[in-house]
Amino acid sequence: MIFIVAKFTVKPEYADDWIALSRPFTEATRAEPGNLWFDWSRSVDDPNEYVLVEAFADDAAEAHVTSEHFRTAQRELPPLLQKTPSVRNVRMDRDEWDLLGEMAVD
Repeated sequence: MIFIVAKFTVKPEYADDWIALSRPFTEATRAEPGNLWFDWSRSVDDPNEYVLVEAFADDAAEAHVTSEHFRTAQRELPPLLQKTPSVRNVRMDRDEWDLLGEMAVD
């Protein structure tokens, strides 16, 4: 599995609408074969920052970055951002979530 976390710093005038503005890209990516998850969260410290947590089966990431909706996002989304997103990208040998043992719920 390819596990990716990216941080997007959105221009203030677009921050409240970011989820709607990125929805076509989000929905198209979630529909891709091999997409395991694609989830946005808004930072509690910076209302202009969104964190994207996504994962793909190992052989699906290339199809993602060469897709038409990815190319569209490359054209349409950067003008809404303050800076280039930062990213962490790692390969993992499993694609399921573990339980957080340090905070177990009975």
